[in-house]
Amino acid sequence: MPASPSTARAINDRLALNLLQQEGPLTAGQLKHLTGLSRPTVADLVERLTAAGLIAVVGEAGEQRRGPNAKVYGIVADRAHLAALDVRTEGVAVAVADLVGRVLAEESVPIGGDMGTGPAVEQAVALVERVVKEAGADRLHTVGIGAPGLIDPASGELRDSSGLPEWHRRLVAALQERLPEARVSVENETNLAALAEQRDGVARDRDTFVLLWLGHGTGAAVVLDGALRRGASGGTGEIGFLPVPGTAALPSATDCEGGFHSLAAAGAVVDLAARCGLSAEPGQEPSAVGVVRAAVGVVRSAVRLVGQAAAGTGAFPSVSAAGAAQPATGGGAARFLDALADRLAVGVASVVAILDPGCVVLGGEVGRAGGDELAARVQNRIARMTPLPTEVRTTTLGGGAVLRGALLTARDRAQEELFTPGERPVQRW
Repeated sequence: MPASPSTARAINDRLALNLLQQEGPLTAGQLKHLTGLSRPTVADLVERLTAAGLIAVVGEAGEQRRGPNAKVYGIVADRAHLAALDVRTEGVAVAVADLVGRVLAEESVPIGGDMGTGPAVEQAVALVERVVKEAGADRLHTVGIGAPGLIDPASGELRDSSGLPEWHRRLVAALQERLPEARVSVENETNLAALAEQRDGVARDRDTFVLLWLGHGTGAAVVLDGALRRGASGGTGEIGFLPVPGTAALPSATDCEGGFHSLAAAGAVVDLAARCGLSAEPGQEPSAVGVVRAAVGVVRSAVRLVGQAAAGTGAFPSVSAAGAAQPATGGGAARFLDALADRLAVGVASVVAILDPGCVVLGGEVGRAGGDELAARVQNRIARMTPLPTEVRTTTLGGGAVLRGALLTARDRAQEELFTPGERPVQRW
């Protein structure tokens, strides 16, 4: 059954808007070529979208011809403003963008564990309001929030979760109260990071992969056949609770200590580095990112020294000579990365055995700090532990993936609503 005229118009309008989002400003002729629609149909949709306040003339085509140059149309970026929040245990980051996703202002603030729930919520909300003002936005159309913990698939709300600050849950309600016109939604932080890697990061060529989040805690996100999988209770990817060898006890329903969290969370990584003889710079508190980055730097420096030695002698050095060429702490750095890879491989191998994703991305700040040095070590171990071919990649977005994912989901939601032109009057958000 053929589509009705109104349905056909809506489909054509959405097609044109998606092209303008993906390709940038276009002429009517370029829209005709990319959509395959007739010239009169394109002229009609351009008129409709302009009247709806969704597109406008943003310039003229560069080529000279007889008569006037062709008009170039683009999405009206300030038709709506969006906010993205990355809510962490120790603070919050906020970005405000326009309808095409261009970030206009961004800021973050730490929130200490000794701050009460009320003051923490107020500080986070005040940050959002300040960034909105800096972006020059009057109000927000959509707010996307990334937070640790379980998201109820039925209600979309952040569930009670052991170990997470109470202000996380209160913040969502406070933002909805202070921004009554905005559409506020919350998603698990690791899921948002995976969406960002799929759209803008290292997993762009994959429709099936797993993101292993390595930061303050651990988590995983599962993308199968292009779709993010959340599970019956929203708990897909709670890998921190995975029972693993090498821990003193089993995890419980309220505490992931004893699970994979005990092997790969930030505190465990710092302790492992100390046992391998690595320490922070004098006067600095050791961090997982810092010790991993330092170890990678030492190992890479040692490799360069070995290469220089080989170039000078014209012969490839032996293993013992390579070890001698390392700085005094080089051996400890390599041992640390090997031991960390051993730990990560336990979790990755479990995921691979069940899901066979073909690709695992080491995400988060620690994953990015480990880079190719850590990813290669994990992949080598996985190749020995499972017959299922698995590529291990390093995030290109690091900790910024959560904020990027929250912004992408906010933009998608706003465009889903606004890119359906109707008879309603033009309204700025």
